[in-house]
Amino acid sequence: MAEELVILVNESDEQIGVMPKMEAHKKGLLHRAFSVFVFNKSGELMLQQRAASKYHSPLLWTNTCCSHQRDGERNIEAGKRRLQEEMGFVCELREVTSFIYNAQLDNGLTEHELDHVMIGYYDDYPEINKEEVENYKWMTLEDVKNDIFINPNQYTVWFKIIFENFYHYLNS
Repeated sequence: MAEELVILVNESDEQIGVMPKMEAHKKGLLHRAFSVFVFNKSGELMLQQRAASKYHSPLLWTNTCCSHQRDGERNIEAGKRRLQEEMGFVCELREVTSFIYNAQLDNGLTEHELDHVMIGYYDDYPEINKEEVENYKWMTLEDVKNDIFINPNQYTVWFKIIFENFYHYLNS
């Protein structure tokens, strides 16, 4: 199987090339990504715990799903594809914001991403892909915010950035 490619972008989100995912993370090059947040009718957020086998941030809690867009794939299409691949369901999504972050990971790699944040709604049980996801849970935003404060090392870096800087998009 060919290595997954990521879309290299400039700070205006204009595509400037593609590169194998691991190479982009080793070089710390800016690339397009997305983070999906799925809520139920009670306003709880579905969190996923990343699988132990993930190449970075294993067993950390994060948003419902996240990944990288494929060349030629629109943000919403990518979010729906990855929801199906990781969580076993699809729902309507809307993009609420995007931001750039640059963070060193636990294994020497660098996440330098232009992250598109999307929100959706779903009220059933996921069918998690155990190769991608260790576990899931529903939590209120206030409980997540409090738990991040108490246990910051149990959450992914991008999830904490979104909660710290873009909470108002999630809590609307």
